[in-house]
Amino acid sequence: MLFGRVKRRSGRGWFSRSWSARFVCAAAGLAMTWSMAVAGDMDDLAKPHEGRSMRSTSTKVDENGNYAHHNGDNSRVPPGATKVVLDAKGPGVVTHMWFTFLAPDPQDWAPKGSANHQEMLLRIYYDGSDRPGVEAPLGDFFANCFGQRSEVISVPVAVEDADSYNCFWRMPFRKSIRIEVINQAKDKNINLLYYNIDWIKLDKLADDAPYFYAQYRQEYPVKQGGDYVILDTQGKGHYVGTVLAVRTRSPSWFGEGDEKIYVDGEEKASIWGTGTEDYFLSAWGLQTTSTPYFGTPFFDQWGIVGGHTSAYRWHIHDPIVFNKSLKVTIEHWGWISTDENPNQKQDSWNERQDDFSSVAFWYQTGTPTFTARAPDAETRTLPNLDLIFPMADKAAEVKHGAGQCHAQKNLGFYPAGQAFYQPGGQDNAWIELPFTVEKEKEPRRLLVAVTQAPDYGIYQAYLNGVKIGRPMDLYHKNVRDWEWHLLDFWPEPGDYTLRLECIGKNHASTGYGLGVESVRLRERRPRVKEWGFEKDLDWREKPILHQ
Repeated sequence: MLFGRVKRRSGRGWFSRSWSARFVCAAAGLAMTWSMAVAGDMDDLAKPHEGRSMRSTSTKVDENGNYAHHNGDNSRVPPGATKVVLDAKGPGVVTHMWFTFLAPDPQDWAPKGSANHQEMLLRIYYDGSDRPGVEAPLGDFFANCFGQRSEVISVPVAVEDADSYNCFWRMPFRKSIRIEVINQAKDKNINLLYYNIDWIKLDKLADDAPYFYAQYRQEYPVKQGGDYVILDTQGKGHYVGTVLAVRTRSPSWFGEGDEKIYVDGEEKASIWGTGTEDYFLSAWGLQTTSTPYFGTPFFDQWGIVGGHTSAYRWHIHDPIVFNKSLKVTIEHWGWISTDENPNQKQDSWNERQDDFSSVAFWYQTGTPTFTARAPDAETRTLPNLDLIFPMADKAAEVKHGAGQCHAQKNLGFYPAGQAFYQPGGQDNAWIELPFTVEKEKEPRRLLVAVTQAPDYGIYQAYLNGVKIGRPMDLYHKNVRDWEWHLLDFWPEPGDYTLRLECIGKNHASTGYGLGVESVRLRERRPRVKEWGFEKDLDWREKPILHQ
């Protein structure tokens, strides 16, 4: 959608020059749609309801069938094990699911850590079928992708404070339903799993009542020469939602691709969008947000190689209705750097090779024909792209200027810690980080995984004495992890020294600190190596960082 428009870039994406006025209008619109949704729910409460409410819960029951009053009502699910959270006879309809469990980082209740929610697979079986109607990583089902915990405040899914997972999708069943959580982690328990599954037992279910379906799929990276397929099914139903996760493998903006939706077997899509962010009801790019019907729960950095974006779009008031078949796809086109373009030009209409995963949500009568199945947790985990040179264990021996340098271990986002350099001021404040390249000459991106904090300074990078990248302002009002990208080059095997020199501090910062978790050399796409446009360039004479 950005192609051909006047735009400018913010720290979180792209926006128009009239952004403030548009924001006010958007906020008013969201308030109206939220009030409309609530009004509809309130109207339904004044109508007769059939059936009897039921619950399956993790709360413990004693030998006499009485609920126990203690905090031991949780489960530890070991690797490879399955926890059945509901096994019920129908007819009925599930109205609400709630889960919570420990985060993956080590803590007192789980010193070795816990499985993350990308390693937990949610499966829901209807009426004795051997094929699950719902099959997705639990996190992705709740719009929490990449194993990252993010807050989601929407109508059908709500993840409050990034740790309570609520679902309000209606799930009708006729004969039976079984809901399972499978721990597919290699060596970590699901720890302290609590759950409540609310459902209504009915005397009968309408003959034409559709089933609720959700299916995960992925392509790491997306296949060339065709659009990414989110759903492809035969039958009658209506499409109600999408969760999409993208890890970028190229610099710049990935989201020029349009959604293309084919209804009832048509050869040319009759529902054709204007850009990825437009499908997710944003504009001029994506940024972290959560609304009743659309949102971007996770967005780390704009335009980098290896950036992560996840977004959801619920078709609550605008379901996509089909009578014979539905195929939901999205293009993987966007801006690209000159060393990845066969014409060595930078423009906005290139087929990109990013890593995509998705969950499709829909209702359908009968059994879908979509053949996608969720792979195991190891396959779902994004492959590592980096040669990593950790710095925490080298903190005591690295060369540095005035001040102290030591290992700092108590950072949740860096489990192995970081090298923490604390100079008293700007004068003679520097640190040198050594690393060795052993692999053959190949295209890599040099970056540092750093911390931003309220008392950190501004540093300039030099590689083997050559100035690279722009100054790194490491100030942020909150302590957080960050990547600073410095150089695209073809490093020869050998020893390298990355020197970071303090050149001042942000006016809001209270100090000149520096925290470095690692120096990294990130893999570029295979075509960069195949074409080799910059293989023979001397990075020392002209350092390049593709944007």
